[in-house]
Amino acid sequence: MGAFRRRIVIAHEGGPRRGTARAALEDDFHHFRAAVDHEFEQVLHVEGSALRNPYTLCPSAAGPLNGLVGMRLDRIASSVARVTEASLQCTHLFDLAGLAIATAAMQRPRRQYDIEVPDRVNGRTQAKLWANGDLLLDWQLDGLVIAGPNVSLREGFSRWALQTLSPDEAEAAIVLRRCAMISLGRQKNLDIQIHAMPTGHCHVQQPERAALALRIVGSTWDFSERAAVLCADDEKWLAFG
Repeated sequence: MGAFRRRIVIAHEGGPRRGTARAALEDDFHHFRAAVDHEFEQVLHVEGSALRNPYTLCPSAAGPLNGLVGMRLDRIASSVARVTEASLQCTHLFDLAGLAIATAAMQRPRRQYDIEVPDRVNGRTQAKLWANGDLLLDWQLDGLVIAGPNVSLREGFSRWALQTLSPDEAEAAIVLRRCAMISLGRQKNLDIQIHAMPTGHCHVQQPERAALALRIVGSTWDFSERAAVLCADDEKWLAFG
């Protein structure tokens, strides 16, 4: 038995008038960074970079992040989806930018999320999320449903989280939901793909781009027993070094 693992670290430097938030993400399939400069409670500049990615055109998704320039800082990370079309973005860079903007809005110096989703047995697993080392969420999943509250991870989840949970728990729940969904990729041999699928769900999966977004064979790594090394290469950057 293995497990999908993801680490997200967000750091902020500066004050309410001017500052920078940086966010890094690493998991089995991805290693991305996003940085947001803000001034007078507005997004001034956004950058994204791909250090390890599944398709050759993933790095080009940094450009669409410019659609966030000018938005007001918002404590709700998913508010970025109200500013620009999410399906034209890299899902994970977009999530990172949203977390960076929320961190800047809250003037929060640092937050680290660690996620574990063990490989499913008969469609069931136990998904956990730690925030700054403390266990915050522990879900029993049956398929794509959280047992107990009987909440589906599909459409409507973010609305439920924001209306039902505290702001901290809602942000974490949306992070864990993403991981629970993409952890299903461990059940597939993704390297047999030639290029991205034209689903229209993200930047590289847009029909006009998918056939040109070639699969990077070997880009999937297993962190089942190596959670400690996630984002280790980002620490100097996150410390604004």
